[in-house]
Amino acid sequence: MRAPFQIQDQLIAPGQRALVDLALPKLNSHTFLSMPVHVIHGKKEGPCLFVSAAIHGDELNGVDIIRRLLEAKALRRLSGTLIAVPVVNVYGLIHQSRYLPDRRDLNRSFPGSAAGSLAARVAHVFMEEIVRRCTHGIDLHTGAIHRTNLPQIRADLDDPETDRLARAFGVPVLLNSTLRDGSLREAATALGIRMLLYEAGEGLRFDEFCIRAGLAGVLNVMRELGMLSKQRRQERETAPFVARSSAWIRASESGLLRTLVPLGARVQRGDILGFISDPSTGAQHPVAAQTRGVVIGRIQIPSVHEGEAVYHIARFRDDHEEVADEVEAFQQECLDDTALDPPIV
Repeated sequence: MRAPFQIQDQLIAPGQRALVDLALPKLNSHTFLSMPVHVIHGKKEGPCLFVSAAIHGDELNGVDIIRRLLEAKALRRLSGTLIAVPVVNVYGLIHQSRYLPDRRDLNRSFPGSAAGSLAARVAHVFMEEIVRRCTHGIDLHTGAIHRTNLPQIRADLDDPETDRLARAFGVPVLLNSTLRDGSLREAATALGIRMLLYEAGEGLRFDEFCIRAGLAGVLNVMRELGMLSKQRRQERETAPFVARSSAWIRASESGLLRTLVPLGARVQRGDILGFISDPSTGAQHPVAAQTRGVVIGRIQIPSVHEGEAVYHIARFRDDHEEVADEVEAFQQECLDDTALDPPIV
């Protein structure tokens, strides 16, 4: 029999699940806040995986991914321990904001400090109570407000174990991403914890395709880790495409942008991605691709200013035409899966 799992002063017996509220600093109105943490402690030994969402309080797709994950029947036969945190930045969720009330970015505040800023204190709680207890982690993100991302995994793909898990996640595009100072991924890596960062969709919006792809990916990683029984895979066994670099295309003029290419589109250097029109004079300014690749991110609103990032293009060593075809097939496969919950529309 496994030992109970302890978090704060609560013990979770093998085969049991619990909801734990981690105390957070109060609001200036003296309102008490807590970070909700779901713990499922399997009867059998295995890895300890945390899955977190809404480190940026306006990134909501991950919240629903975790809701669906906690309802998955496969968790009844869990090996190891799953720690699911649907909302890390509770303050940001309340205010529909990426940031905390002290205007800091929580994902630039790790590993934090018990005596530091508000952001540092929240980061410290998450590191001490969640991350240090785990062997692996998956952090769920979206693009910023008015920006959307194609489902992708960002990770240190030069590490063989991390690369194995990234490929198991099952999205067509992997981005070899360097560690950013103060990020959760950097702090977890310093402790020897392998982490994946899932990016998909737009801030303050639910996107059914991105949610389904994220849920399937988390379950795939859990199977790869031996936490869940492996299933006979009926989907296409296509290797993901790895991007070693990416670049943002920025607006050369201010005005209203008419976009011509969707997420997942393949582009060549010099291709016209859209036009920026001057609302006063009607002058047209083309936005051209400055590199060959696939569009993995895009602004969602027409209003842009000079220098603003409007398209994110990933560069591949592989044939980018095949990448675009694979992305389209993957999207259709996710949305056609009738075994999942009724879709958000």
